[in-house]
Amino acid sequence: MATVKDIDRLLESFVEKGLPGCSLKVMQRGTTLYEGYFGVADRDTKAPVTKDSLFRLASMSKIPLYTAMMMLYERGKFLLSDPIGNYLPEWKTSKKYVRQPNGYVKILPTENVITIRDTLSMKCGLPYCNSAAPTEDITLRGMQDCMKPLWEKGHYTLQEQLSAISQAPLACEPGSHWMYGFSSELAAGIIEKVCDKPVNDALKELLFDPLGMKNTAALFFGDAKERMVSLYALNEKGEYVPGPAFFDKKHLPGVENEAGWARLFSNVEDYSHLMQMLACGGEYNGVRLMSAGTVDLMRANGLDEIQLKDFPEAGYGYGYGVRTLIDKAAGNLNGSFGSFGWTGGFGTWCEADPEEGLSIVYMHNLIPNGELYYHPRVRTISYGLL
Repeated sequence: MATVKDIDRLLESFVEKGLPGCSLKVMQRGTTLYEGYFGVADRDTKAPVTKDSLFRLASMSKIPLYTAMMMLYERGKFLLSDPIGNYLPEWKTSKKYVRQPNGYVKILPTENVITIRDTLSMKCGLPYCNSAAPTEDITLRGMQDCMKPLWEKGHYTLQEQLSAISQAPLACEPGSHWMYGFSSELAAGIIEKVCDKPVNDALKELLFDPLGMKNTAALFFGDAKERMVSLYALNEKGEYVPGPAFFDKKHLPGVENEAGWARLFSNVEDYSHLMQMLACGGEYNGVRLMSAGTVDLMRANGLDEIQLKDFPEAGYGYGYGVRTLIDKAAGNLNGSFGSFGWTGGFGTWCEADPEEGLSIVYMHNLIPNGELYYHPRVRTISYGLL
């Protein structure tokens, strides 16, 4: 069994080993089991990490996005089997790359259309396309070619991006392989169409306001910029230096484009509201946002034997926007089957366990994120509290 002091010592050791700062909150059925803040938010000012410190979520932005999708599904806005072309007309048909026996590649029509289920389970056959950097990936090069006019234009909407990428061939037949990437942007675009408003406004209305997540947003508000912890990166000498400044442009109104994959910031208090809701069958603090059955559907593994080989996390499968525990021994994991969550590229990590009513939310901001060292330790010791 672990104690609060054990967790304190673990997080203190992270900082002693060089991590600038971190925060952790563990809750069970509405009760806080642990809450701690360690290190500094900024190495120059020496300002400490506190309950009010904000962290860049990066890809942990996806859980709110996909939770909103499941809420809209539950409200009858669409079926998971619906073609995305019903909502995004440019996507009524798709093309794919097919490698021939002689090594040449043909572009052929896909046999199946992309469905909403494919966007939720990352089976659309498209990676991320965030820059024009040279690449050997033929699929990514095709996406870059489609995006060039928008990149030259500068500012563009999510719908303009989706329209452009619709002309790019897919890496594979829709639904055949798990491929992390552009599926989340398609999901965000569907939310915009169904809700008739920008995706971040829809998330605020559907999730953040009902759950009291007043510190979670895509764009800076009030003193949010000042409360954001500094982003650090490890250089070639193993030293922590300030991270690239361009990441925070996405939080400035009118500067960056709408996105579904990595734009949000939050803190462990706010994000615990979301994860407690998911851990407790769709309800938090007397507010029910979705049914327990829909949460179960969201966390059910949807990868077959072939697709599991595409997925990099031992012991986990993948549901709708979340990894889900399917093999404790393979992953050396001490949690419950079906516990689920995700990770952010700057070091945020979370898990919800409906069997225990448990939520774990951990945050730091670092490049590379060090997830293989920090996150398993946080996860294991948090379960040790039970």
